[in-house]
Amino acid sequence: MTVTTDPLQELVDVLTLEQLDDNLFRGLGHDNGRGRSFGGQVAAQSVMAGMGTVTDEFFLHSMHSYFLLPGDPARPIIYDVDRIRDGRSFVTRRIAARQHGRDIYYLTANFHRHEEGFDHQDVKPEVIEPTDGVDLIELLRARKDHEGQALAEEWAVVSARAVGNSLHGLDADPAHPARQRVWLRINGRLPDDPTIQLGAFVWMSDISLLGSTLAAHTLDHSGIQMASLDHSIWFHRPFRADEWWLYDQVSPSAQGGRGLGIGRVFTHDGVLGATVAQEGIIRPPRPS
Repeated sequence: MTVTTDPLQELVDVLTLEQLDDNLFRGLGHDNGRGRSFGGQVAAQSVMAGMGTVTDEFFLHSMHSYFLLPGDPARPIIYDVDRIRDGRSFVTRRIAARQHGRDIYYLTANFHRHEEGFDHQDVKPEVIEPTDGVDLIELLRARKDHEGQALAEEWAVVSARAVGNSLHGLDADPAHPARQRVWLRINGRLPDDPTIQLGAFVWMSDISLLGSTLAAHTLDHSGIQMASLDHSIWFHRPFRADEWWLYDQVSPSAQGGRGLGIGRVFTHDGVLGATVAQEGIIRPPRPS
């Protein structure tokens, strides 16, 4: 994609797809210097493609996806939308992301027409304010290794403030040995378009969640092979991606080189906006 010094505009460009034909879209690549596409980018562009085939009266309420192959960050990605079902209350789409003639990611998205019903939600935990948290992007910039610098560049549009995890900053919880909490937001003002807000959140939802699977084990992730295998989100209530939201994360289990992370997303004023789940590879460093 075109090089720009404005990370916010770059994100908006990534979320703005070109429609090639009915149900066929193309998304810009983002060469992040890491040799593979950021998973959040592919997930967000897939969601944008699916929303491009649904009328405004339906809103995305859930998505379930698998990362199949690493994406080529230097090349565009083609998104092929299959219109599985168009019902009166629910609409279902399946999106295949393709590069170099191969499927690299599959996403199934379900949309719901608004209706009245029962309402309850979990209570937001009491945590420090974002301004009191540790600036994670600055920590990445301070690292001397290539991965730290590349991540800092890739996530330059994000404000991220660590609250703490099981090893540092959070009280011990014997029932949940692996926890972490992070405040996140897009650094800047996005368009009010709810599809852009939702796409930006999906893009960010891949940040830090897999790290919760290591929260009971180590603060040093260097040498650990980490890769997302799948990604699911349930969208509960509208919220803005460019205003602070708390990523309250817990890892129920890690075993066999894999770990599962689950995150509740709360707005600053306590609204439960979404729930995210992700399993990924977390292979310990192997002796040389």
